[in-house]
Amino acid sequence: MISGFGWAALALLFGYLALFFWGSALAAQAAGRPVWLFARATGRDRLAAIGFRAAFAFAFFGPLLWLAVPALHKVDPLWTEGRAVLLGLVGVFVAGLGAMVAFAAQMSIGSSWRVGVVGGETGDLVSGGLYRFSRNPTFVGQAALLAGVAMAVPSLPTVLAPVLFLWSASTQVRSEEAALRMAIGPDYDRYAASVPRWIGRKSKAAE
Repeated sequence: MISGFGWAALALLFGYLALFFWGSALAAQAAGRPVWLFARATGRDRLAAIGFRAAFAFAFFGPLLWLAVPALHKVDPLWTEGRAVLLGLVGVFVAGLGAMVAFAAQMSIGSSWRVGVVGGETGDLVSGGLYRFSRNPTFVGQAALLAGVAMAVPSLPTVLAPVLFLWSASTQVRSEEAALRMAIGPDYDRYAASVPRWIGRKSKAAE
């Protein structure tokens, strides 16, 4: 079975994904061009695009499949039958916080929002708000969301999800940084020198 906290975490994940697609549609409208670039990715970036999709699919559909086919969760050493109540409570909190951070970061970037990376398709540099503490706050929030789901509904697919997501994010971020350096130049170098890739505080020298 899945605990109440587990269902809450899955509901948060579903709600976040709905907001993600809605926000992406708003960004495309504001930018006057498509912002969904996964289909144009090549090489490792294409693998990262597949990894992102698989990570969210594992996190959401994995527990539902395990619940529907008992033979699967019975051989899963991580499945708790909904008995890990405290872990579930912490998981819902982490998932909720992650969803809020990810969506807030996505909306604050406005028309510069992109899903995937393609050279020449970068937006303007955004360095305010959550982007003062992380160059990739959306990824940080999404990783926390998936980690929270893994805690609230422990299983092989939900634990695999954040691991796969982190590999995909690390792969794509390097391509994004190269594209931004080419498009923005020294301004991006100064921003990257003062704000960490994942999470931290802006250095006083850059204030």
